[in-house]
Amino acid sequence: MLTERRAVAALRVFLVVLFGVLVVLQTMSLPGQFAHMAKESPEQAYLRWPATAVAVFLVLCVQVVIVSTWKLLTRVRQDSIFSEESLRWVDVIVWAIGAAWLVLLGVFLYVGFTAGDPGLPLLLFLLVVGVSVLGLLMVVMRALLRQATTLRTDMEAVI
Repeated sequence: MLTERRAVAALRVFLVVLFGVLVVLQTMSLPGQFAHMAKESPEQAYLRWPATAVAVFLVLCVQVVIVSTWKLLTRVRQDSIFSEESLRWVDVIVWAIGAAWLVLLGVFLYVGFTAGDPGLPLLLFLLVVGVSVLGLLMVVMRALLRQATTLRTDMEAVI
């Protein structure tokens, strides 16, 4: 289908752009931002490296999802999406989202117990809920892919 090909091509362009921006964010912007924050607030300078590590890890989780999505798009283009190999890439996405969720939950709990202002804990709670929804959605999508793969395999065996 022409529309499917265009959508896959456009998605790939945006995935490349997103990945590139995340690399810049991961290597320059986040470390620089946390260094600046440490200089501006010396009483919280001890958080510089843990915050940098957490932020870089979360960006890495997004990058893993991008690479896995790229691999799945390749399988769509090759008309081989309904396979065990595709399920492995979806598993990688689920695990990356799960790892990000655990780290976000830890940050939310830490900030929630130490914050004097409810703004940041509320924002972190929103992120935890959003990542929870995304992770659960991927689990459901994985189940649908498994069912479709089984159905296609059964249909091919009959034919």
